[in-house]
Amino acid sequence: MHLSRFPRLHFSHLPTPLEPLENLTKLLGGPKIFIKRDDCTGLATGGNKTRKLEFLMGEAQQKKADTIITQGATQSNHVRQTVAISSKLGLRCEVLLEHRTGSEDPDYLENGNVLLDRLFGANIHSVPAGTDMDAAMQDIADDFRKNGANPYIIPGGGSNPTGALGYVNCAMELVGQLNDRSLKIDHLVTATGSAGTQSGLVVGLEGTRSGIPVLGICVNADKEKQEEKVFVLAEKTTEFIGIPGIVKRESVVANGDYVGPGYGLPTDGMIEAIELLAKEEGILLDPVYSGKGMAGLIDLIRKGKFGKDQNIVFLHTGGSAGLFAYRKTFTA
Repeated sequence: MHLSRFPRLHFSHLPTPLEPLENLTKLLGGPKIFIKRDDCTGLATGGNKTRKLEFLMGEAQQKKADTIITQGATQSNHVRQTVAISSKLGLRCEVLLEHRTGSEDPDYLENGNVLLDRLFGANIHSVPAGTDMDAAMQDIADDFRKNGANPYIIPGGGSNPTGALGYVNCAMELVGQLNDRSLKIDHLVTATGSAGTQSGLVVGLEGTRSGIPVLGICVNADKEKQEEKVFVLAEKTTEFIGIPGIVKRESVVANGDYVGPGYGLPTDGMIEAIELLAKEEGILLDPVYSGKGMAGLIDLIRKGKFGKDQNIVFLHTGGSAGLFAYRKTFTA
């Protein structure tokens, strides 16, 4: 797949490392676990959205945008990275933060990603849970256009066909790393929320005929809803690239057993996973995405869902800045 056909800026630190989790593997008794460190993409403490933003901001630049508009939950990793690259490029950035969890903890409302959003110069619009975020972004864009600006809207999570190209590219990067090491992987596991990461991975791995299945651990939706969301975006992405029909419905697999009480709300499994990775591997996960994703992987290993002789890659999507918003969760 020749992604150079699409506008792109280059600011990620790529390729990201692929490392063995030897201590965690030993602790769990197999399979052999590797971690793809997309927390090391470089922009504003790193994370998966940086890959998407290379293509999204490339498109924004091509369209001569002067204002970026995006949205997310209060502790959005996507918003933090979007504001950072907007600042670097000299673009105004308007962000809508949805009070999705209902938390009134001052750390949640003002620390972590929110603190960084402000440092990077975001103009923050706080909105209540249940707001039609797409309509709200469109209203802001309309107001800017009336005043002569040229806004570019980025959907939540950067998850549209343009953004998904970042993870089509990641899939090809990963396959190259595996080939260079003669390393056969049996599963790729990652947290899945706004769908762009999992969709792009599935398209990239199917498009390269890698034979590597992707399992998404849901962070905010049940299995059926998430799989449909990912599949729809994967189909749109294949059409955008010009290879329609390469992703079959059965190639999109999600597990909704680890969401817990809701998006951004702590679970015992998430807390255990974050503490295990910190103490056993010196790696920081985040409480919303990678923490729940790793909790799912650990539990599935304990239940014998993976063979002890298999090789598993966990994609770390970043977000450790969010830990500071959940201070009481880890100090209670």
